[in-house]
Amino acid sequence: MNNNKKIDDEELKNRVDLAAAYHLADMYGFSDIIWNHITCKTSSKKETFLINKFGLMYDEVTASNLLEIDLDGNIISGEGEINYTGFVIHGAIHKARKDLHCVMHSHSSSGLAVSCLKDGLEILIQDSAMFYNRISYHDWEGMSTSANECKSIAKDLGENNSMILRNHGLLTSGKTIGEAFMLMYYLDRACKVQIDLNTTNKEIIKPSDNLLEFASGQYEDPKYKLGKYEWPALKRMLKKNNSIYDQ
Repeated sequence: MNNNKKIDDEELKNRVDLAAAYHLADMYGFSDIIWNHITCKTSSKKETFLINKFGLMYDEVTASNLLEIDLDGNIISGEGEINYTGFVIHGAIHKARKDLHCVMHSHSSSGLAVSCLKDGLEILIQDSAMFYNRISYHDWEGMSTSANECKSIAKDLGENNSMILRNHGLLTSGKTIGEAFMLMYYLDRACKVQIDLNTTNKEIIKPSDNLLEFASGQYEDPKYKLGKYEWPALKRMLKKNNSIYDQ
């Protein structure tokens, strides 16, 4: 990473991992040209977070061109501008949920489709059981350009780590960047499977509430901690593809 600003090892790791998340999001179809965001806390020593510079595509994001902003949306370090909607959505969660490190938002096609369904996400497959009674909803208020929306976003998320923004898209968060990314991976896939199944016009097997509650609890076992094993593997894949994100 080439950066004249002196940063400690923790911030450097966060910058590299966050830039990696942008490149991976692009590979998995979670990017939207220059729109949307993935953010993470700058370090445990700061009340700031890192965000992409407005105008860059996801595969152009690197550790050194990420911008550091405070919880009021002011740029603390880095050159460029931010998309204010990113501050409204992400800043609200970073301010309200001190336990979370990373927040990810996407406009994937399947996520957008499910966000428009009145009943929202249906828990139909094993990998979506982690969201049973553990996903929130936020009603659309138009483009998130007003800081007044911050409170309602944080309130609607509550204690969950995943949320469907109605008529808008998906949002996940986690204690690590890997956890937030894997939640998005599974939430997007759950949406895709739901849309695919609805086109078959066949009777769908729906697990019982008791089984879903049991299965969702299984995902809380530390042995299956999201991102713990997937994240290193995903970064290895980026290296094999010669992705330039750690500069």
